[in-house]
Amino acid sequence: MCAGFRAGTGNAHQLVNRTDGDVIYLEIGDRSMDDAVVYPDDDLQAARRDGQWRFTRKDGGTPY
Repeated sequence: MCAGFRAGTGNAHQLVNRTDGDVIYLEIGDRSMDDAVVYPDDDLQAARRDGQWRFTRKDGGTPY
């Protein structure tokens, strides 16, 4: 099974295992040099610059 989550379409996605069994989860991404993410339900955003992740509040300047 495969699931995709398009950027910018509402709340952040989540995976929930509602069974009694274990789940194996494999996440694949490309880790682009200028990757960025915003967490819509939290005052948090992350941006990758110079190979390092920088976590700030949504104002872009206050460290998280």
